[in-house]
Amino acid sequence: MADIVRHDPFRLLDREFGGLRGALDRLWNEPFPRAGLLEEGALDVDVYQRNGSVVVEASLPGFDRDEIDVQLHEGVLSIKAEHTEEHEEHDKNYYRRERHYGAVSRRLALPGIVTDAPVDATLKGGVLTIKIAAPATPQPKPIEIKAG
Repeated sequence: MADIVRHDPFRLLDREFGGLRGALDRLWNEPFPRAGLLEEGALDVDVYQRNGSVVVEASLPGFDRDEIDVQLHEGVLSIKAEHTEEHEEHDKNYYRRERHYGAVSRRLALPGIVTDAPVDATLKGGVLTIKIAAPATPQPKPIEIKAG
């Protein structure tokens, strides 16, 4: 009499991809992704058009104006922010020193902006708002035909 063998659809994947099933099991069993799974240093932005300007909003809580670098070159907007903090405590029975470092950056190719345009940037409440003058919509140009 033949033994009953349980069918495992992931067996071939385990053999071919070296433990894919274990990785999937760990992913589905964890309630939230660990910070290590997310890309470090990524900067979330919103990009939209309003009142003739392309507006970029970036969340930068905890950063000061002098820690943020914004550049626009040939239609590519670059945002970089670095924050370093050092704290030191001395007491009779202990000594403590802490250092914190954080950096985020993002480069965006802006729609329709192929040359450098006037830019206005403000930082308020941890949100960096950058307004870039959108180029005028190209209009047809009449061409005069000369007698030949």
